[in-house]
Amino acid sequence: MTHPTDEIPQGASAYRRLLDEIRSGALPPGTRLREVEIAERLGLSRTPIREAMRLLEADGLVVHQPRLGATVRTLDYAEIMELYEMRAVLEGTAARLAARAASEVELAELSALNDEFCAAVGDQDKAAELNRQFHLILQDAAKNRFLIKSIISLQKTMMILGPTTLLDVDRAHGAAQEHKRILAALIARDGAQAETEMRGHIEAAQRARLKGLRARDRAMEEE
Repeated sequence: MTHPTDEIPQGASAYRRLLDEIRSGALPPGTRLREVEIAERLGLSRTPIREAMRLLEADGLVVHQPRLGATVRTLDYAEIMELYEMRAVLEGTAARLAARAASEVELAELSALNDEFCAAVGDQDKAAELNRQFHLILQDAAKNRFLIKSIISLQKTMMILGPTTLLDVDRAHGAAQEHKRILAALIARDGAQAETEMRGHIEAAQRARLKGLRARDRAMEEE
């Protein structure tokens, strides 16, 4: 018989797997999350699944709907706009602080990562992971734990939006050039310019996201 304490690591594992499925779009907004089905699919008992669902609810990624039960949260247009507005504020601030606080090693790593990112355009999974690393290292370079905590919280909510906009090759090429401009400002230790370039980068991602959502809505109307 499984001891209750043995379920804790499994609960964390189930949480990470469900997070990945939300991020990838395998569990899109509005999806019903049935404990029994998820437990069978992941090969786990219902106890760790229940713990994972509790954590997802605490993150704001899962809500309970009348007569439906637990579902992946759906964001309306206003919420999506607000998310990107806050992302621009937070990541713009991170870029400004990083221009002052980043070490030469961190700047070199950011430069190397963006070179790899440029070469990976077309390989969606690799490009998305390199982009994630680029932003994480830049945020760490800001040397502000409270700012990083706020960004992590925001990023969890943004998972509801599904796959990265970098799946569009044109958007990925644009992002690579935006990264280069951010890097140039960081290397020049120009905090104001770094913030401006990062805000522009996030706003370009926002436009791509809204374009993708409009295309999805049109396709659903035509079905």
